[in-house]
Amino acid sequence: MLEKSLDYFLADKPDADLSGKLIAEACQALKCNRDEYLSQIGNETIISKLVETASLWQSPDYELRKLALAADPKETGFPREVLAAGLNACFEEWTQEKFFHLLNQEVGDPTRLQSYGSLSGNSLAMVHGPKLIAQLAPGNLPVPIFQSIAFGLLLRSAQFVKCASGKSLLPRLFGHSLHYVDPGLASSLEIAEWKGGNETLESELFNEADCILAFGNDSTLESARTRLPFNKKFIGYGNRISFGYVDQLANEVMGTQTIISRAADDVIAWNQQGCLSPQVIYIEELGSLKPDQFAEMLAEELAKRNTTIPRGELSSKESANITSIRRFYKIRAANNVGAMLWESKDSTDWTVVQEDEKQFQSSPLNRFIFIKPIENPSELMHILEPYRENISTIGIAASESKLREFAQAFGQWGAPRICPLGKMQRPPLAWRHDGRPPLGDLINWTDLETN
Repeated sequence: MLEKSLDYFLADKPDADLSGKLIAEACQALKCNRDEYLSQIGNETIISKLVETASLWQSPDYELRKLALAADPKETGFPREVLAAGLNACFEEWTQEKFFHLLNQEVGDPTRLQSYGSLSGNSLAMVHGPKLIAQLAPGNLPVPIFQSIAFGLLLRSAQFVKCASGKSLLPRLFGHSLHYVDPGLASSLEIAEWKGGNETLESELFNEADCILAFGNDSTLESARTRLPFNKKFIGYGNRISFGYVDQLANEVMGTQTIISRAADDVIAWNQQGCLSPQVIYIEELGSLKPDQFAEMLAEELAKRNTTIPRGELSSKESANITSIRRFYKIRAANNVGAMLWESKDSTDWTVVQEDEKQFQSSPLNRFIFIKPIENPSELMHILEPYRENISTIGIAASESKLREFAQAFGQWGAPRICPLGKMQRPPLAWRHDGRPPLGDLINWTDLETN
């Protein structure tokens, strides 16, 4: 539990009697606070405060970070070591240079967030963020909501973050760090939690908000979308899948151990819980590094990593699911039906399945990875065509020139993000989630024609 002194957001008050009236009043207060402070400060001030917040979270001695790492994994979703690595990877990206790069990428001239900036000819333009964004936070990873809050502040938007029941700890701690750095910023932020689908509370939230930004599975997003007033902007990030790809010459260019280590990085990060995590790694079968060799070496690496970055305990349901799938592949392996399996002893901590079947196979996650052969990108794109619109990230092990060649093919096919293997769960700050602009979907433009 949070220390009693951390009592600022609705989610800090577990016994609070949430009502539609309370939600509406909170939203109205957020908009007033936004108008009085957030809308009046410059880009440099906001960015400096975000960078300062990120710096605190990177310090091992920061009290709120220590609270997060000491919390029960049932509250955070992750054991201490996995959470620490994920927080470091997130906040390392929060630099002044990268925030200004994001603004330049999204609005051209960052001053357009405060005043009119020139366009071509005699035209001027200014951009505006929503006055109030209602955010439906993801229940699996904290990073999307940290970044989303930061992006909302850059746009001078007040934000009401609705967390799933029992999933507010990390957003609350982050919100409190903002309050410590600048109470004015935090005054435009509210964090609450309740079970999804509460129409009394959510109808008030949706009515007050100018924009609804939602993370979750596709059914959750669709449910929220259907309950919105017709004039509300809705931005949803739903279910996505990712995979790795190893070029046949990668072994000669990068070295076997480098490839294996990078693959392990992607499997271990956030215990495969994010949409950016690989569920399958495809190995070009004509290369010197064969799929079965790759699988065996990756299993050895996952075993080593588990001693320093343990996966942590799972629910009985999750463990049972892994055990059931393992049993299926043990039978296939015993009957020599094109499958091999490596597994952690006396636990479900990690699992590697090498399978000759090339079709994409959904993983039960939690460090369960499939290794499959493939001839070339063309064959893979054909096989994955039914999944094309649900692809998130492709992590590739290849030389720089080959990476660009693959990226050209996969990009034209429709993949929204391609990166080196080992970086799948470490996107840059300004990355385009699902191929969409991180700020562009939120903003409105005002054009001024002077002649």
